[in-house]
Parts: sequence; structure tokens; C-alpha cells
Amino acid sequence: MKEYDVIAIGSGSSMNIIGAMTNKNKDLKVALIDKDEPGGICLTRGCIPSKLLLYPAELRRMAEKGPEMGVNIQIKSMDFGKVMKRMRDHIDPTIDSIRKGLTASPNIDYYTDIAEFIAPYTLKVGDQTIRSKLIFLCIGSEIGIPPIEGLDDVGYLTSDTVIKMTKLPDSITIVGGGYIAAEYGHFFSAMGAKVTILGRNVQFIPQEEPEVSWLAKKQMSEHMKIITNHEVLKAEKGGGFGSGGKKVLVAKNRKTGELIKIASDEIIIATGRVPNTDLLHPEKAGIELDQHGWVKVNEFMETNQPGIWAFGDATGQHLFKHVANYESVLVYRNAIMKKNFEADYHAVPSAVFTYPEIASVGMRQKEAIAKYGKNMISIGFQKFEDTAKGQAMDSKGHFVKVIVENKDMRILGAHIIGPHASILIQEVINLMYTESQDVYPIYEGMHIHPALNEVVERAFGGMMPVDQYMHMLQHFMGIKHEEPGGHHGH
Repeated sequence: MKEYDVIAIGSGSSMNIIGAMTNKNKDLKVALIDKDEPGGICLTRGCIPSKLLLYPAELRRMAEKGPEMGVNIQIKSMDFGKVMKRMRDHIDPTIDSIRKGLTASPNIDYYTDIAEFIAPYTLKVGDQTIRSKLIFLCIGSEIGIPPIEGLDDVGYLTSDTVIKMTKLPDSITIVGGGYIAAEYGHFFSAMGAKVTILGRNVQFIPQEEPEVSWLAKKQMSEHMKIITNHEVLKAEKGGGFGSGGKKVLVAKNRKTGELIKIASDEIIIATGRVPNTDLLHPEKAGIELDQHGWVKVNEFMETNQPGIWAFGDATGQHLFKHVANYESVLVYRNAIMKKNFEADYHAVPSAVFTYPEIASVGMRQKEAIAKYGKNMISIGFQKFEDTAKGQAMDSKGHFVKVIVENKDMRILGAHIIGPHASILIQEVINLMYTESQDVYPIYEGMHIHPALNEVVERAFGGMMPVDQYMHMLQHFMGIKHEEPGGHHGH
């Protein structure tokens, strides 16, 4: 049995801690275990490769707006093979560099096998048994595959395997209606494929505010077919009229029970991620899991077993790389520096890199009403097109929505759909991490005119009661929010 000062499972955000520890202590003995390529999900098959693909898609959609403004751009073709090669040419050298660094480090024993607990603080990795009183579980998650009859026989892609594609299918059906489905729907449609998104939820991108999802569905439907509120029952090989040689999905309308069939050359499963703790056997180490299989941690990111810490996707709380990085800092402070920093998730930001782009932070309206009451919050709203820069960009329908608590003018949440949403929202995020979390710096700070960030300033400058906002929303968009306890609809 090998004894280590620290064992880290997963080579994503855990490397933030390991790097800091080995820099301080040159004699530290570390076991770093990762059954997959080093660098974590974000680098190898998640955020980074997908964004390398999505930017060319964004360029195409932007170029298509040119003629409306007198810029007569002609898109001759989209070179799918080159776009995919460019992505791989960026990430592959980085993965190789990390692998070489881990292999060459005198402090680190780098294991590439599956790790499983066989006793408290004791793991089996390949044919080795290793042990440490300090263990970091940064194990990530895995793709959830819904129980669709015949799916394995027909064959399908996932966000893991999409990045290995070299040829663009003529038609693609994406099962799922969340972030990943929306982004890959945007990408493949911009590349030139005929795309159908088939979502189970009544709302497209259900994590977002109903009005944001409504506008995203409306504008993205110009380039693809988006079907919501349908359960996929079966996959089969095409044989009927118009579907010969294709892959066919049979789906049921969850409201009416009506069946539909969708034939396409390829299927992509994008229904979310699930725990991978079954590989780890944490129960043999006495580590508690929640009812879904995610690792349970306290407010300091420590499991019920002292000295064993979990963060990132492993806990199932917020499956974003920036959250995993934030949590890795907390774990370093608490596990190594012996502090007591509590995890704070009041302002977790996210973005969907579609066209239009979407970004959000903090509470949604429904959550804010449930916590504070309808009369204790106000909503601010501003359309991009009602600012000078928004007009210049011909940004139609896009908007900023903000939610503020009336008593202290504390920012509770913000939701943006439109160009550069992920950049614009950072002004709000930063204020939500100040001591007072209030709106006054936005009121008092100069905003460049006529820059796009004026849309955020004006959203906070036009606060209104919830009922007034709902009336406005119903009148202009036909969107309906349900009261807390119900479901979002549109």
C-alpha cells in the first residue's frame, strides 16, 4: 500500500489546489487520478471545445444581418472539417501539455485508471492500493442517457463524442431542451445541417426566465425546428416513406398524447448530466450521497468523513467550471489553511452561447416572489433597441431584466438575452459580490454613451412593481409567469 499526503481524483479544478500545495511544499507526495484525458470536462469535451465551435457559428449569424445594414456579405460555404480541426488543434496540445507536466512532476504520481474506495481513506487504482487522510473528490459527472427503447441499436452522439466528428450530417435531431441542446442546435444549424430540437420540458431552456426562453425559442426557430413538451419513447431505423436509411425517433406530446415521428441522419443526446459516483463506491468509505447519487458536503465543502472534500460537478449543485474554480479556492482555504469559509451561491452566473446569447445571475422572478413577497420586490426592464447602440446593431426584441429588493435596493437577480449578454451581466455580478449588493454604483457610475452597457443602466433606472411588469409583458410579448408553486408557462 502506498501512503500519500494528498489524493486528488479528477484533474480539472482540483489542479488549482494541487498546484498551490506543491508550489509551497516541494516534498509533498501527491496521487493524482483521472481515468479520462487530463484537464477536466471543461477543457477536454465541454466549455472550451464547444465555444471554439460556437464562435464560427456566431460569425455566420452576424454576417447574415449584414445586408439589412447595407453590408452585402456573401457566405460561400461553411467548412465544417476546418472548424472541427481548428477546435482540436487548440485543445489537443493543451491536453498533451498537462499530461506531460503531470508525468514529469517529482511530487505527483499520475494514475490513469478508475479509482474506487475499498475502505475509509483507502482506494484501489488499477493494481495499486493507495491511502491518504486528505482526499479531494473532483470527479466530475457523466452524460445522462434517457431510457429510450432502441436507442443503443440505432446509435447516437453526445456532447462527449460530437467533438470527434469530421463530417457534417445533413440532418440532426437533438434530444433535450437545455443549455447543451440549445448551443449545439445553434452550432449545427449555422454549419448548414437541418436541426430539430426535441425537448421534454414545456419550456425551452427551462433554467431561464419564461420571457427569455420564449424569445430564444422564437428567434432560434428561424434557423431550426424546436419542439417542446414531448417525451421520446423509441428510436428505430428508418424504413418508411421519407425515412429510408435515417434514424427515427418516436415522441409523445405530453399534453395531448399524440405521437410524432422525426427522421434524421444523426441523433444527439443532450438531456443533462448525472452523477458518476457508482464507479467510486463512496459507500465503502462511509461517504454519504444524496438521493440522486451526488456527494453530500457541508457548507465548507467537506463530506461527512473528515479530511475528504468534494467540489465541482461531484456535489451536483452548480455544474459550471467557474463554480468548480470558486469551490476549489474554498477547499484550499478550509482544508489546507484551516479556515472556515462557507460556500456562497447567492449570485451564481451562467451563460448560454446561442444566437441570441443569454446570461443570468441570481434569483428568477418566481424565486424572488416566493422569498420576499410580490410587493417587496421591483422589476427593471430595458430593450436593447431602445438604446442608441442597440439601434445601431439592429438588436430587435432583446432585453435586460433585473430584480431588486425594495427595502435596501439590493440586487437579487439579472437576466439578459441579446448580443454580448455574458459580458454585459458582469457589471451586475460584481455588484452582487459587494457588501451591500445594492444598485447605487450603477446609478452613480458613468456609463459610456452610446455603448451597449447603457441597456443595463437603464434597466435599473426603470424599476416597476411586479404587477405592472407582468401587465407590460403580457401586452407586448404574450408571456405569462405563474405564481410561486406553479410551473413556468408561455
